[in-house]
Amino acid sequence: MSFQELSLKAEYRSFSDDMVKDFYIPVLDKSIRYDRAVGFFSSTALIEITRGLAGLIRNKGKVRIIASPRLSQEDIEAITYGYKSRYEIIELSILRSFEEESNMFDKKRLNLLAHLITNGIVDIKIALIEDSTGFGIFHEKMGIVEDSFGNRLAFSGSLNETGTAFSHNYESIDVFKSWTYESERVETKENAFEQIWNSEAKNVITCDFPKLAVERLESYLVEEPDYDIDDKEIYFINSTVKMAKEISGPIIPDKVHLRKYQLEAIEKWRIHQFRGIFDMATGTGKTITGLGAAAEIAKYLNYKLAIIIVCPYQHLVDQWIEDIELFNMKPIVAHSASRQKNWKKRLEQQVEGYNYQIKNHFCLVTTNATFSSNFVQELLKSIERPLLLIVDEAHNFGAQHLNTKLLENANYRLALSATINRHNDEEGTSNLYKYFGEKCVEYTLEMAINNDMLTPYYYYPIPVFLTPEELQEYQELSSQIAKAVRVDKFGKVSFSESAKFLLLKRARIVAGAQDKILKLREAIQNHLEESHILVYCGATTINDPEYIEGKTDEEEKRQIDIVTNLLGNKLNLKVSKFTSEESAEEREELKKTFSKGDHLQSLIAIRCLDEGVNIPSIRTAFILASSTNPKEYIQRRGRVLRKFPGKNHAKIYDFITLPIPFELMGELSSEDINSIKSLPIREIERMKDFASIAENSSEADSLISQIKEYYLLNQEEEKDIELI
Repeated sequence: MSFQELSLKAEYRSFSDDMVKDFYIPVLDKSIRYDRAVGFFSSTALIEITRGLAGLIRNKGKVRIIASPRLSQEDIEAITYGYKSRYEIIELSILRSFEEESNMFDKKRLNLLAHLITNGIVDIKIALIEDSTGFGIFHEKMGIVEDSFGNRLAFSGSLNETGTAFSHNYESIDVFKSWTYESERVETKENAFEQIWNSEAKNVITCDFPKLAVERLESYLVEEPDYDIDDKEIYFINSTVKMAKEISGPIIPDKVHLRKYQLEAIEKWRIHQFRGIFDMATGTGKTITGLGAAAEIAKYLNYKLAIIIVCPYQHLVDQWIEDIELFNMKPIVAHSASRQKNWKKRLEQQVEGYNYQIKNHFCLVTTNATFSSNFVQELLKSIERPLLLIVDEAHNFGAQHLNTKLLENANYRLALSATINRHNDEEGTSNLYKYFGEKCVEYTLEMAINNDMLTPYYYYPIPVFLTPEELQEYQELSSQIAKAVRVDKFGKVSFSESAKFLLLKRARIVAGAQDKILKLREAIQNHLEESHILVYCGATTINDPEYIEGKTDEEEKRQIDIVTNLLGNKLNLKVSKFTSEESAEEREELKKTFSKGDHLQSLIAIRCLDEGVNIPSIRTAFILASSTNPKEYIQRRGRVLRKFPGKNHAKIYDFITLPIPFELMGELSSEDINSIKSLPIREIERMKDFASIAENSSEADSLISQIKEYYLLNQEEEKDIELI
C-alpha cells in the first residue's frame, strides 16, 4: 500500500486531529525513509519522534534527524570569542537538554531509540546558524517521508516534537504530496534538507551528534526494544480516559507527565502518612504536584476522599480551577465573587452527602478569607470521613489569625509554598511544621534554572542614597525603635505594637527614597525602545519636589504615580498600572496586551504580583520596592524568571538603598557609621541571594565588597543582623 491510498488531509490541527493516530502512524507505517528537522534538541523531542516508527522499522527504513542546540547568550559569546570550541559548547548544550523521563512509556521509547541508533536505523546531526553577525539558532521545522513506490510527502508548520505540542498546545502542520501539483514544493524541501544534512546550506553549520550525547543515549539500553509501544500506549490512554469517566475523584491525566522530583515528593509524602510540605520555587509545578499527590491518596483510599484546596486570593482560585478540572474533578468554587452563586447550598449538600456515605468524593477550592469564615469552618469541621487539606502559599497560615483555622479533622495535609519559613516569625514557622509535617521536597530557584524550567538572569544592583532629611528621619525612628523593642532574659527579641508601627514607618522611608526616581530615569534609558518591562514599586508615598524638572513645590505622592508620570509622560513609554485598583478583567486584558509587546511596553505594579499572578513575558524588571523579607523578594524574582517563547534570559535591576553616598563616608565618625550600619547589612543579604545564582554574579560581588569597605562591616556583624 502506498501513500496515494491513504486519506491524507492538506493540514492537521491538534485540537481537531490526533496528530499521532491520524497522521504519523498511518504515514510511517508505509515509509522507508523519514527525514525530520525538529527545531530544538531535547530528550523529550526524541521521545516524540519514536511515535509511529513501528511500521518504518518493519519496512527496514531509515531515519535522519536534524536538531538545534539550545544555546544561551553566554554559549554564543563563548564560541564567538573562542573561549571554548564550537564542538565543546554544542556538546554541553546537548547534554543539558536531557530531561528525566516521566513515565514507563518515556523510558521504553528512549530504550527503543537507543537501539535504533546503535543499529544504524536512526542518525542525528546538529545544526546552527553562522553569519557575519555571529552565531544563531537553527529552527527549521519540516519532515519528508518516502514510501517503497517512490511517493514522497513533505510536511511543515508549527508542530514541535514535544509532549505538549501533540496534546495540549494549538499546533498545525501543512502536508504536500509529490504525486500532485505540489511536487515542486516537496522537491524544494527535500533539497533544503539534503543541503543542511551535508552542511552545504548557506550560513548553516551541521555537525555530527556529539560522542558524549551518544553515550548518554546508550545508557537507556536496558531491555529488548518494544516495537508495539504505540498500540500499548494508546490502549493505556484510552483505559485511563474510560476510568476517569467511571471514577469520581482525582486522576492524573495522560497529558500530564510528572518529573522525577515531583514523583519523589509525592512518594515521600505518602511515606509520611500523607502529610508534609512541598517547598518548590515559582514555576516548578507546585499546583500539578499537589494535584498529583491528591490523585495518589485518592487511589490509596479507593476514591473515598473529600479535598479542600485553599488559596490566598480569588485570582489564584481561578488559576487552580482549570488544573483541578484537568484532574477529573468538578470543584465547588467558594468566594465572594464566585460565579457559582449557590456555592453555599452546594457545599452543605456535598458535606451532608459525604458524611452519610451517599457520595464518596467532593472538591472545594476557596480563598483564605472564605475558608476562615464561620459558615465554611463549621461545615468543614463537621466532616467525619477522610479529608485532604491542600493549602497554597501556605506560609500565610503561620499568621495567628489563620493558623487557628487549620482543620484538625483533616487526616491528610499538604502545604505548598516557595517560602515556607516566615521572616522574623519563628513561632509561626514552627506552627506550620507542627501542623503539616516536614518538607517532602525542596526544589530551589537555582535547581529550576539549571534544569531549564526557569530563565537564567542577569542581576544589576543600583545603589541609591537617602537624602539628608530622609536619613535624619530614619535615624530618629531607629532610636525610637530601639527603646520600644523588648528583649527577654534569654535574649529573644519581641516587638510591641508601637515598635511594629515604627518599623513600618521606617521601612516606608527606605522603600520611597527619592533618589530611586532619579536612578530609575538613568537606568531605563537603554530600554526605551524595548517592551516587556516591569517596574515594581513600593506601596509608599514620596515627598516629590518635581526635582527632575527643577521645580521646588513639594507634594506627597504615591511612588507608583510618580513612576507612571515619569515613564509615560516624560519618557514617552507605553505604560499601564497593574494594581489591585484594576479589576480582574482589566488585569487579564493588560497581561494579554503586554505579552504581545507592541501597544504596551511596561507594567508598573505594586503588591498584586507578589503571589500567584503569572506574566511570563517579563524580560526586564526594575525593582524599586525594597524588601528584607525573603518571601517577598524571592516571589518577585520568581515572577520575572518564568519561561516565555524567545526569552533566553531576564534582567533584574534592584535598587539598593544606602544611608549616604560613599564619598561622604570619610566625614563620619565611627559612632555615626555604627548608627547606620543596619540598613546596608539588610540590603546586602538580599544582594547576596540575588547574585548567588545570577549569570553575572561577580558584578554584584564587587559592589557588596565596596559597601562593606565603606561602611566598615565585618563578618560578625553580617552574621548577627540586628533588626533595629
